[in-house]
Amino acid sequence: MAAHARAWSELAETRLAQAGFRRGGARAAVIELLDDQSCALSAYEIEAKLHENGGGAARASIYRVLDQLESLGLVTKLEVGQGIARYEPNRPGAEHHHHMVCARCGEVIPFADAELEATIDRVAERVTFDVAEHEIVLHGACAECQR
Repeated sequence: MAAHARAWSELAETRLAQAGFRRGGARAAVIELLDDQSCALSAYEIEAKLHENGGGAARASIYRVLDQLESLGLVTKLEVGQGIARYEPNRPGAEHHHHMVCARCGEVIPFADAELEATIDRVAERVTFDVAEHEIVLHGACAECQR
């Protein structure tokens, strides 16, 4: 596990404990799994990966942990359409990125674009708006599904 992941995992556990949330196996498993991911996962994907790794947690427990993490700003909930939400850690100091979602297979592809960020800053300046956060989700077809 990378140093930045350990830092997020420790931050998550500390913040949850300070907020009075009970420790549990599902919580530890979800946090550890999220630590090892490069991009957002749905609750269903988290459940499947936990089972693949020989563990597991009830779907209700996974949603409860994700809600707790989101309420403390520890994860970002990404609405990708069709009633599906994905979650990824908010790592301190991590590079901001956006997502492309394949409408056919559901693949989520992260991307960063300095020009897009500059455009968002220019628009905010032009309309005198203080942007606290933003998320861009592009929907379409991935290279594999275009074939």
